[in-house]
Amino acid sequence: MTDQGFSLFEITLQQRAAAVEALLGELLSDRSRTGEISRPPRLMAAMRHGVLNGGKRLRPFLVMESAALFGADNLAALRVAAALECIHSYSLVHDDLPAMDDDDLRRGQPTVHRKFDEAAAILAGDSLLTYAFELISDEATELAPSARLALITQLARAAGIGGMTGGQALDLEAETVKPDEEGIIRLQAMKTGALIRFACEAGAIIGNAGEKDRERLAEYGSAIGLAFQLADDLLDVTADASRMGKATGKDAAAGKATLVSLHGIDWTKRQLAGLIAQAEELLSSYGASAALLKDAARFIAERRS
Repeated sequence: MTDQGFSLFEITLQQRAAAVEALLGELLSDRSRTGEISRPPRLMAAMRHGVLNGGKRLRPFLVMESAALFGADNLAALRVAAALECIHSYSLVHDDLPAMDDDDLRRGQPTVHRKFDEAAAILAGDSLLTYAFELISDEATELAPSARLALITQLARAAGIGGMTGGQALDLEAETVKPDEEGIIRLQAMKTGALIRFACEAGAIIGNAGEKDRERLAEYGSAIGLAFQLADDLLDVTADASRMGKATGKDAAAGKATLVSLHGIDWTKRQLAGLIAQAEELLSSYGASAALLKDAARFIAERRS
């Protein structure tokens, strides 16, 4: 712990978040880039509201720390981290729409469709999604073309029909047909876990790691991805809206099946402890170099907001 009471993990998380936010602020300015005709100011304002509104920036942290594990170039990792945050933010902008989760607050601020309108929110999300792939493919992301291609392919899979958007489709179906335990795990692995898994594997790709390392980091990402969703479901039951910065209790009100609703709070806490242990074991061969990634697993499972 530091003199201010913050752990090295918390300080590093804040530093990574600040670096990502600074880059996103620059990338999402109103100034047109080479090859662009113009940047509509209202669209850019909606995009910035969807991205630059706080948040822990956990997924970018995982990209950058996983890349650091293999001695990767920090700027390339930062740009990939920013791209991933664009994807994550687009998903939140669209999830908040009336046709999806119909939320008015996100991180304590009005959601994009509330501050602007639904059309602006849709276009802002679309623009963030496409911009993410431009960021990775751009030569300014100084990686070998094969690495950039691998990142684009894996991110598209994590964000698309077999990952996040497919998981959201299953989540909407679950409002009318409750899934069993296997179905809930599949849904959560897609909707929440896929981008977290990508974040961890991306670091290994950026660091030019071998196939075994890529697989190990991807498995670590899967473990903490499930832990993230279990913790989120716990918070939906136990936390209040002021702490979360968004509405809580919505899953229970909608009758949505979660592992918490199936097995209870105590079971869920035991599962979280097991997932932390699994994540730490997957990183054991990296020794002290993986200390912050181990801390991240505990942070995800024990978070309060």
